[in-house]
Amino acid sequence: MPSLELTDLDADHRLLQMTGDSLLIFTGEGCSACRWARARFPLMGLPVDRLCWVDAGRNGGLVERYEVVQLPALFLVRDGEFHGRLLAPLRAAALVDALRDAASRVPEELP
Repeated sequence: MPSLELTDLDADHRLLQMTGDSLLIFTGEGCSACRWARARFPLMGLPVDRLCWVDAGRNGGLVERYEVVQLPALFLVRDGEFHGRLLAPLRAAALVDALRDAASRVPEELP
């Protein structure tokens, strides 16, 4: 599964241009759950087209706009539209359910 690193400088432009489902994941260097997610998410076979990683410690603008208060923080972006935050344990089945739920929401503009 493709993985991208996004920053304050390019995230909006790239997310708006991508088709399909992007799982936007905010992580931090000192976060053990974040390190686990980085290692495991690519192997889980999640029903998304790509994983988009944001280092929360280096991209404060995105952290502020997406109102990230806890790491890892996950969001679904589908065809350039924001489908919201995923609230689920970091297990494949729970994440698949959360992605399905997020995809059913009325999309909004990116924060």
